[in-house]
Amino acid sequence: MASKIKDTTSDRIFVAAVYIVLGLVALIVLYPLLFVLAASVSDPNAVNAGKVWLLPVGFQLKGYTMVFSSKWVLVGYRNSLFYLLFGTSIDIFVTFTGAYALSRRDIYGRKLLTFFIVFTMWFNGGLIPTFLVVRSLGLVDSPLALVVLGAVSAYNFVICRTFIQNSIPGELQEAARIDGCSDFGLCWRIVFPLSGPVIAILALYYGLGHWNSYFPALMYLNRREWQPLQIFLREILLQNEFVDLEASVDLKSVQELARMTKIMKYSLIVIASFPMLILYPFLQRYFVQGVMIGSLKG
Repeated sequence: MASKIKDTTSDRIFVAAVYIVLGLVALIVLYPLLFVLAASVSDPNAVNAGKVWLLPVGFQLKGYTMVFSSKWVLVGYRNSLFYLLFGTSIDIFVTFTGAYALSRRDIYGRKLLTFFIVFTMWFNGGLIPTFLVVRSLGLVDSPLALVVLGAVSAYNFVICRTFIQNSIPGELQEAARIDGCSDFGLCWRIVFPLSGPVIAILALYYGLGHWNSYFPALMYLNRREWQPLQIFLREILLQNEFVDLEASVDLKSVQELARMTKIMKYSLIVIASFPMLILYPFLQRYFVQGVMIGSLKG
């Protein structure tokens, strides 16, 4: 029977120090989230006076009422969900099919094609040439601009290609071809079902990118009907403006508007962050796996 190795005093001290440091780091990371959540449901006077630190002061939901009473915030939320779902689906389809093609050893020139894709990680055409290309394609002021642009991330492409090369045996694919499986069937019936972990990684990376993205919408979308939620959040945070206030709530004075500005900011931050906060715990473990996959040489 194997004897248990006893921890020395120095080992206990080291482990205790590690837990203390990790606890402090967790507190530093969690405090801004808890503060924003508490401030969003606190009395505006208490927030403006700096009385809110961790717990709500004068619990009320007026900030959320004002936010959800604006049609533009609801429109932005709808658009962000559309870009998240539709854009992520397109991104995964394009990235996976391209990565699968270049993972096969019988593809002529696959190393050169992979080099061209990886090259874009360090060099790109720039903002003005990209805008000229988007305008020439007629995608300015079109929601397709936020879906088509960036459909393939070079980093995510490398992750997916490396996973297919190192995790799915070539013998399995050869056996499927001997049994009469076509290239299309080999991709979607054999490789795709076995690529669940990397698909989750791609969905997480692309989904976060679509949800948090606001600069492409700022550049290419002029119609407010297609702008994502992040644009309206930016207006509130940077310009102290709340869209369609006169239609959403009756404010008695300019002082009342200034008093409610911070509450609306915090409420909208919570609303904008809520979907990702719900999704992240279920996919968090794939972050580490994604980093490890990307560290392998393909």
